[in-house]
Amino acid sequence: MSESSLPLIRLRALTKRFGSRLALDRLDLDVSRGEVFGLLGHNGAGKSTAIGMMLGQVWPTDGEVHIFGADVTNDRRRALARVGAIFETPVFYDYLSGWRNLQILASYTAPTPDQRLREVLDWVGLTGREQSKVRTYSHGMRARLALAQALLPSPELLILDEPSDGLDPEGIHEMRQTVLRLRRELGLTILLSSHLLNEVEQLCTRIAVLRQGRKVFDGPLTEVVRGHNWFRLRTDDFGAAAALLRAEGLVRVVGADGRLQLAGDVTPDRVVARLVGAGVRVYEFAAEEQTLEDFYLGLMREPAVVAS
Repeated sequence: MSESSLPLIRLRALTKRFGSRLALDRLDLDVSRGEVFGLLGHNGAGKSTAIGMMLGQVWPTDGEVHIFGADVTNDRRRALARVGAIFETPVFYDYLSGWRNLQILASYTAPTPDQRLREVLDWVGLTGREQSKVRTYSHGMRARLALAQALLPSPELLILDEPSDGLDPEGIHEMRQTVLRLRRELGLTILLSSHLLNEVEQLCTRIAVLRQGRKVFDGPLTEVVRGHNWFRLRTDDFGAAAALLRAEGLVRVVGADGRLQLAGDVTPDRVVARLVGAGVRVYEFAAEEQTLEDFYLGLMREPAVVAS
């Protein structure tokens, strides 16, 4: 099988114990080329542990982690050659400039020409402040410098652990726009861990949710937000309209707030046609999409079941 047909990230039965505590329990995960993939979960759910194993900084107790087809445990250099990452809290030399910090950090892996430093600084919006000492940087500027560091090796895969953590609303917006631009213009595959559900909803194409070290959901974001066949109905007499629809088997759940859940494969046009045919004035009949927050909190309240 060619590398291009393989998932960029492939985890199989990945497990980690810290003493008697099971931090990650047999995690299977695939991240495909071109995705913006969100890894969600409460603090302690296993997100950072999983990312640490992807980056070869945490040793698995059991299981396999492959990136670009290479085993991270046995061939870390090859696996991570095309990976950039922000993991845990980035540390810089506050008494040096942003430019000098990048020079030093780049020297740990390979010589990096000044042109490349200028490119990444421009990508993250730090051009003009690169000669300022890092101690004068705002939190948002430090986050952008960390992203610049992650971009230095010209990665194809970017792994971001809580990239917006601690940022104010303006900084969160700037980070989001930068991530989207990197995906759009550089074609990067991005895996990000975040507790900011609104950001994940605006950034990601697919998500996985961890709960107490176990995966409880893995799927496209569209599957999350399309709801559960709920519709909002406004008429002169909602009770009478709902009773009619229920009597004919077109709805299976009626809410007290003007909401209906359709039965089986009943389509919206069929419901509206029946109401209009019965002389009911329909002012609104609209699908209700649940938010990622609704879905996520619902998962956290349910009994833990491992996702397939």
